[in-house]
Amino acid sequence: MAMEIDDVKISRKKPIFSVSTGLAKYLKMYQRDARLPINYADLLNFQETVPVMDKFGNDTHWETPLYPPYVQDQLYDGLKIIYAILKASGNTRIVQHKIIDRIEYCAFGNTKPFRIRIINRLNDVYDYFYIKQADASRIYGLELEEILSPNQVNYVYDGNTLIEEHIVGIPGDTFSKTRLGNPDYNLTRIAKEFVKFNERCAISLLGDMRAYNYVMQITPDFDDFQFRIRAIDFDQQFFEGNPRVYRPQFFKENFPFVKLCMDYLTDKTVQQYQQEERSSIVHRVRSERHRIKDLRDASRGQELSTLENIMQLRDGYAKSYNDNNYYNCKSMPDIVELNVKNVIRQVQL
Repeated sequence: MAMEIDDVKISRKKPIFSVSTGLAKYLKMYQRDARLPINYADLLNFQETVPVMDKFGNDTHWETPLYPPYVQDQLYDGLKIIYAILKASGNTRIVQHKIIDRIEYCAFGNTKPFRIRIINRLNDVYDYFYIKQADASRIYGLELEEILSPNQVNYVYDGNTLIEEHIVGIPGDTFSKTRLGNPDYNLTRIAKEFVKFNERCAISLLGDMRAYNYVMQITPDFDDFQFRIRAIDFDQQFFEGNPRVYRPQFFKENFPFVKLCMDYLTDKTVQQYQQEERSSIVHRVRSERHRIKDLRDASRGQELSTLENIMQLRDGYAKSYNDNNYYNCKSMPDIVELNVKNVIRQVQL
């Protein structure tokens, strides 16, 4: 399929879906749950905020919340323990020499996340992690990323709170503006990675992958650079009914990458890279088949979208793939399951 560009719109802000009993049991089974010393609601006890500006003086849409001293001390102690839970299964020895440098809040995002910066005071090396409202569809997105993509994700869940590890990389929009002209980069490799990323999103129903919702990871190889696109925002995991929402190629923010594909790839090579990604997904599915089944079972009774969106998406996929089996899908996980089954059939042909 040739690369295309469009101006896809997200219909409205997605609601947050509470975690069902079935999903909570799944998270406990796969050791994604934890008892946290503080929760998301505790971080909301700030009095006011100060805008966070970048080094050029531009608004970043993040704010620094200001807490009373006694509240701040309690939060900082709890945040260090949370970092130990996320990074070392709760071993607090790793935070003996670490301090919480700052807390930042983004009211712009769906889950209104907090970003925590923690610093090793012995060498000033810093790290980030995120605290968000627990959202069932987002958790499904993280799990599908773990199972179907080549990437590993690290997060923990407790009640209304979701803790996520920071994913390192250059934001896609920044990369397209500042790095595509690098003469050391093989642009065909970048185009190839965008095709594969586009395919993964369509199969797993990861939506709204505009350039600022993913990062580019660059790895020097012995004779070239390797590239991998990683999603960092799972807020729009299988909620929308428009099939194009799940293909990054249709967002105008991704035009620089789409243009690379049009300039450096042919229809034949695009199909080849799509097939390579499908084959990789099949290998992952076979090795994680029990986990996929458990995740599928956990989705029963879990609200993840609206009936209208489910019907619109299944109809759209049925027409796009000329497959009437999509009309039998009753939920978004049903559609993902059928996508995966179709990928397996295609690879086996």
